[in-house]
Amino acid sequence: MTDLTDDARAHRLKKLKFRASRRGFREADLILGGFADACAAELSEADLDRFERLLEQSDHDIFAWIMGAQPPAAFDHDLLARLRAYRPLAGAAGG
Repeated sequence: MTDLTDDARAHRLKKLKFRASRRGFREADLILGGFADACAAELSEADLDRFERLLEQSDHDIFAWIMGAQPPAAFDHDLLARLRAYRPLAGAAGG
C-alpha cells in the first residue's frame, strides 16, 4: 500500500511541477517552476494543497504577492513566505 501512496504522490508532484513551470508569464514560470522543482518533494500534503490553490490564481497576482504585495488572507501563509524567500530572479537584476 505504501507503493500506491508513493506513486500517487509522485504523480501529484509531476502534475504540480508541470502546472508551476508553464504559466505563460515568464517570471512566474521561473519562480513557481523553480520552487516546485527545488522544494515540492519536501512539502507536506497540506502545503501541496496550498500550492495547488495558489496556482489557481492569476499569474500577475501571484507574482505581485511574491514580490511583496499584500495577498488576501487565504494566501498569506508560510508557503507564500517560502516562495518569497525563493527568488531566483533576485540576482539576475544585478541587485
